[in-house]
Amino acid sequence: MLTINQIRDNSEKVIERLKIKNFDAAKIIEKILKADQDRRRLQGEADSKQNEMNTISKEIGMLFRQGKTGEANNAKEKTGIIKEEIKQLNQKLSDSILALDELLVQLPNLPHETVPTGRSSEDNEEIRSGGRIPELDKGALAHWDLAAKYNLIDFELGNKITGSGFPVYRGDGAKLQRALINFFLDENRSAGYEEFLPPLMVNEDSGFGTGQLPDKEGQMYHVTIDNFYLIPTAEVPVTNIYRDVIVDEDELPIKNTAYTPCFRREAGSYGKDVRGLNRLHQFDKVEIVQVQHPDLSYNTLEEMVSHVEGLLKKLELPYRIVKLCGGDMSFTSALTYDFEVYSAAQKKWLEVSSVSNFESFQSSRLKLRYRDKNTKKPLLAHTLNGSALALPRVVAALLENNQTEEVINIPKVLYPYTGFTTIVSGKK
Repeated sequence: MLTINQIRDNSEKVIERLKIKNFDAAKIIEKILKADQDRRRLQGEADSKQNEMNTISKEIGMLFRQGKTGEANNAKEKTGIIKEEIKQLNQKLSDSILALDELLVQLPNLPHETVPTGRSSEDNEEIRSGGRIPELDKGALAHWDLAAKYNLIDFELGNKITGSGFPVYRGDGAKLQRALINFFLDENRSAGYEEFLPPLMVNEDSGFGTGQLPDKEGQMYHVTIDNFYLIPTAEVPVTNIYRDVIVDEDELPIKNTAYTPCFRREAGSYGKDVRGLNRLHQFDKVEIVQVQHPDLSYNTLEEMVSHVEGLLKKLELPYRIVKLCGGDMSFTSALTYDFEVYSAAQKKWLEVSSVSNFESFQSSRLKLRYRDKNTKKPLLAHTLNGSALALPRVVAALLENNQTEEVINIPKVLYPYTGFTTIVSGKK
């Protein structure tokens, strides 16, 4: 959430920067500035009345000591009137603060100055690429056909048990899934990330803290009786570990990783682009999260990008890194890099990770601060996160790119995790 100071001090700049995200902020900022004026006016009136109350209260004691009982009682009656006025002012102040907050949460995060302009993924900027795109035989299969041929994933069974977008992994498919999870976690731990295993449901405060609420409630599964939300990513529970927390500056950076199933409604998704593993309602993902000093967060972003790139290199997957344009960025991000792997059978690029710097946007909502070691003042930290990695499309690319007529080869880095080097046709 943008702070009122950011908006009050730089309203024109905020309006201009949000145009990069194709967001017209002029009208809402006008409302915010008016609401802020009302809040400050009410705060001033409430403070003035409280000062008057304090002054009279001191006078009452003095009057009683001087034996001026009548004047003291008259003063007491006056304090009763002032108390009621203060109560009414405080209620109005509380309402004005709520109204201001409701306006503030409607503004997306400011994009970083390097974010390219554009309206969709077609306008994203490719940063670099790596790996070799394989040349497959003419009869090469897409991953959903490979999954059936090798008894790896049962989409129809998942549809029977739950519905579309909830696949059942079996046999070597289940073991490959587990192997990738463990590989990603081990790599993240080796890079200094502490592993967590968080809850898969969060409360409303947690959803608000990382920006999923109120922006993305339609994409989240809602457990209405308990007012819990199934997590769309481990970013939500892991980052909320630090909600309402002040950390010492010397503790930064804080580096966490977590594996969780993730749940997204993906309402309206249909067609060939969502076939097989391309778009699911439930999927596995390993996440990395950092809390960092504001002066160092963009160096950290580059380090996280390099870390994710290293995972794809070890999996021997062809990949490219793109910087998202303003129109393709999330509500909460200041700068995002997407990673895409090439699916040789589908002949298309598939997104497998987003690595983002949120600057202080989430921290403002979370009240996540660090204590400056010089001034001892609590200041907003910066938060970052990335997928390292999301499994479905990684699995799709691994199966398709490594297929032969008889087997599917497994990347060497996964041998210790799978216990096999190839997946053999018909194996159960």
